[in-house]
Amino acid sequence: MEFNVVIGLEMHVEMNTKSKMFSSAPVSYVAPSNTCLSLLDMSFPGTLPSVNKQAIVNAIRLSHALHMEISDILTFERKNYFYSDLPKGYQITQAFNPIGKNGYLTLNSGKIIRVERLHIEEDTCRQFHIGNESYLDFNRAGIPLFEIVTLPDITSGSEAKEVLETIRSMVTFLGISEGKAELGNLRCDVNVSLSEKGSNKLGHKVEIKNLNSLANIQKAVDYEISRQSNLIKEGKSIKQETRRYDEAHKRTVKLREKVDAVDYKFFTDPNIPPIKLSKEFIKDAIDSSLELASEKKVRYKALGLNDYDSSLLVNSKDITDYFDEGLKTGCSVKLLANWINVDVQAILNKENISIKEFNISSIELGNLVLLVEQDKLSNKQAREILLEAHSSDKKIEKVLQERNFSLVNDEAKLLDIISELLDSNPQIVTDYKEGKDHVIGYLVGQVNKVTNGNANPKIVHKLIIQEIKRR
Repeated sequence: MEFNVVIGLEMHVEMNTKSKMFSSAPVSYVAPSNTCLSLLDMSFPGTLPSVNKQAIVNAIRLSHALHMEISDILTFERKNYFYSDLPKGYQITQAFNPIGKNGYLTLNSGKIIRVERLHIEEDTCRQFHIGNESYLDFNRAGIPLFEIVTLPDITSGSEAKEVLETIRSMVTFLGISEGKAELGNLRCDVNVSLSEKGSNKLGHKVEIKNLNSLANIQKAVDYEISRQSNLIKEGKSIKQETRRYDEAHKRTVKLREKVDAVDYKFFTDPNIPPIKLSKEFIKDAIDSSLELASEKKVRYKALGLNDYDSSLLVNSKDITDYFDEGLKTGCSVKLLANWINVDVQAILNKENISIKEFNISSIELGNLVLLVEQDKLSNKQAREILLEAHSSDKKIEKVLQERNFSLVNDEAKLLDIISELLDSNPQIVTDYKEGKDHVIGYLVGQVNKVTNGNANPKIVHKLIIQEIKRR
């Protein structure tokens, strides 16, 4: 029995604005609990909301990146419900007229995933449960949020993960969110339903709540597809319910059944009149947007990088910022990309640090790459300098002065060394002339041994070929 899989996502992205959506209280993820508050956040009588202008700019930029129709009229509604994390008893949101609608994003496969809407709302406070007690941290209450809702075009866990990865890339490269699931910046609810192939009848929708990691979204969706398909094969019905993902047991667990849709009694917030956005305001927000990862990748390929190296760089906005800054030294684009993707990344992975925590500046690395490019240092020497500068927390220039590295470029001296090696290993000449090119690498290694790795590899390679052909 085969099934049609229908999946839709509801993604919540916290913005990195300096203040909250409707109050002047600061946004912070490291401040002590309940210290980033205003009277409005706690719903004191007589307080009035004030719309965060930067949040509107952010929403316009993300809507544009998602190819959405952007509304020039801002309206906000109250979503009424009672819960301990909602001090006002309602949440200010955009129920009727989202700022962005009818957009799409494209997967690596070329498949189009339609995005129904993007709207702005305020976050709730954070709850902690310890034993039989619950604690509330109102620092999060009122932080600006995007809610992004896709249409049910997704058919697998891997596609669901890629959609979330794409959204995370967009918000981080646009500079409008940290996009860190572990901090709660990026959360996702997934709706999954199955029906028999060929059937026009849609299956019951199961919602998986609060998935907060890219790995878990794929695991949860794949498990849920398997669970539902097994139930259908056994002749059992799928109940419309809300579930959560149990990471420890790698399965979804029932939270509650969904019987009737909740009536939130939406109505226009009387304290926030409709706001008209001018064409100039919308255009300025779009024109001043930062480059998306896809745009950076196009630029890097135009500079001469291949698809692989470009893709590695655009995995992280911080890495691309580091790379762009390093290019200001005038060093080779390809060499710098290779050093960052291989040597620097190896250090970051080994020490489990980010590029922002790396103690070698991009300008220092660019200048080091320039020395290699100018044949003033070998790759081996440059790597030693990089590792020593990093481990000792010294500037690269200081290590260069202390080590006094220099390449042996004297062709006469190098030719003497090569001649002696060939005299004592005549078989190398015979092997090379029989097509065994690997002997060149062996001979280069022997020259490096004699010169302690200081021989210019380009000159050595050229002289070896010349001397072997002469014999």
